[in-house]
Amino acid sequence: MNTKKKLVVSFKNLSPELQEEVKKQYPLGFSEKMMRIDLGPDKFFYAVPFETDDTSYLVKINVKIDTKVDDEDEKDYFDEDGEIKDAEEIADQLDEDDED
Repeated sequence: MNTKKKLVVSFKNLSPELQEEVKKQYPLGFSEKMMRIDLGPDKFFYAVPFETDDTSYLVKINVKIDTKVDDEDEKDYFDEDGEIKDAEEIADQLDEDDED
């Protein structure tokens, strides 16, 4: 019985030929098969499985996580009564846009 080697490797460290094979296996991207591998508190990486005849890979994929808060998310849209600020002006503007 011949067992496959098991390797964890970054996508960028694969040979160009293997990179192309990985891309062929995932033509629509990695998001559906990507898994998070936890290494301990605050240490993790994302990877996708990839198989060749003699090796089983976990291919590390660099994932950019957007932690920046958008200023729009920080706006206060409600007044102290829980009512939408400037609701009447917004409604008037929408009515004007519908008339155009």
